[in-house]
Amino acid sequence: MNWTARVLTLFPEMFPGPLGHSLAGRALTRGDWALETIDIRAHATGRHRSVDDTPFGGGAGMVMRPDVLDGALTAAEIADAPLVVLTPRGRPLTQARVAALATGPGVVLLCGRYEGIDQRVIDARGMEELSVGDYVLSGGEPAAMVLLDACVRLLPGVMGAAESASEESFAGGLLEYPHYTRPALWKGHAVPEVLIGGNHAAIAAWRRSEAERITRERRPDLWAAYRAAPSAVAPETATTARPEAARVT
Repeated sequence: MNWTARVLTLFPEMFPGPLGHSLAGRALTRGDWALETIDIRAHATGRHRSVDDTPFGGGAGMVMRPDVLDGALTAAEIADAPLVVLTPRGRPLTQARVAALATGPGVVLLCGRYEGIDQRVIDARGMEELSVGDYVLSGGEPAAMVLLDACVRLLPGVMGAAESASEESFAGGLLEYPHYTRPALWKGHAVPEVLIGGNHAAIAAWRRSEAERITRERRPDLWAAYRAAPSAVAPETATTARPEAARVT
């Protein structure tokens, strides 16, 4: 069976959405991966088919009921696939976690709504809580699309060039180096000379140096982790950019 994503949501019509286009969409059409939605409300009982209720202890908003979600999760199970709930309080989604998910059989994603999800169903199912950023969305659906797009592009055959993923941001613990294309001179801004000199070793050294510089300036947390890794380049042996290559457009 191909890599399969099952998404539990109150709004199944939101899918595939952006996932139906570009790389993910073409891969979906080819059958490289499968996307299925589970309508949470279809597993509610009672005349009103309620999926939420007021929180114990009081407070604003409504909480999604554990009994309804448990029924939906039972219908969505994929053997050996992780159960993931998208929530701002989850662990940050990283490229390493994305790569691990992409090598498995697939993923089951629970998209929360309202004030939150009853913690008991998360605990009982051993669900993994992941966050796509330090901000709050109106529901887990956009976050699910982010996670799925990140995973699908790593599936075999989805990206055209196999080396693309190895040079992207986060692949080696660094942010990606800058890119340039034609024209070589644009509005007075020239492409760094090292990139047009044909010296592939110099180009590789410049790209590594730029990736390190950008990571150091923009993401001190990533830079600290990179420096602490056993494979990190020592400061005295790290490559430095040539003066003419330091210009950023």
